[in-house]
Amino acid sequence: MLVTRILDLLNGIATAKQTAEVWSMATGFFADLGFARVNYGFSRFRHGASMGRPEDMLFLSTFDPGYGQMYFGGGFYARTPLYRWALEHDGLCTWRWVAERHAAGQLAPDEAQSVAQNAALGLTAGITISFPEASPRQKGALGLAADPGLNHDDVDAVVAGEGAALQAVAHAMHLRICHLPFTPQRRTLSQRQREALEWVAEGKTTQEVAQRMGVSVAMVEKHLRLARQALNVETTAQAVAKGTLLNEILHHRLSPVLRAAE
Repeated sequence: MLVTRILDLLNGIATAKQTAEVWSMATGFFADLGFARVNYGFSRFRHGASMGRPEDMLFLSTFDPGYGQMYFGGGFYARTPLYRWALEHDGLCTWRWVAERHAAGQLAPDEAQSVAQNAALGLTAGITISFPEASPRQKGALGLAADPGLNHDDVDAVVAGEGAALQAVAHAMHLRICHLPFTPQRRTLSQRQREALEWVAEGKTTQEVAQRMGVSVAMVEKHLRLARQALNVETTAQAVAKGTLLNEILHHRLSPVLRAAE
């Protein structure tokens, strides 16, 4: 029964401990509906008309590595009309929206070029979901490319019949990923760097951190310096704030501070 399957899937996503688990469950469901090729992007550092620095974003994809590298690594996503749509809207949009505006000449030149590039690869029909966020600095979006042979009418039929289930799974996936640590496109923190930042977040001085970690003050300063470099910030306070936003510190799976306090 479809309802039972959806409930089981939502429960599985809600209790998953790893981003990879969430992604696998959600994309398996999307593939069953005719969308085996999926892109997802999430940023906690949105500003203005930008999702922020690519190295601070989480990108997930079931596309082949070549397309994924071009789409995310090459910044192709930022030139697509649905990127602009996702920044300006929440909800679901089928790619018919793109086709209609392209035919009417209503797209910017770089957007029209991106549409032509995707069309050459057989990517014409699909769905984009832009997620509502609790903070204006956050933004997440999901792109579902229809399987080969499916057109806009086929996608509309899926939305009409299974749209509620599809969106429920997509939203559950996004909300769970938001609460799990992830490794953006940059160096991640080491365990000792996390620990030093967590003690600082608890209000400890460098000397107190050194005592609790059983290392010298110079070593604590080194851990904090490397943490700042990894997070691409200038101050330790900024590193604490950014590490917290990225769920890299003060998280139940990673937090020696929380474990020591128990």
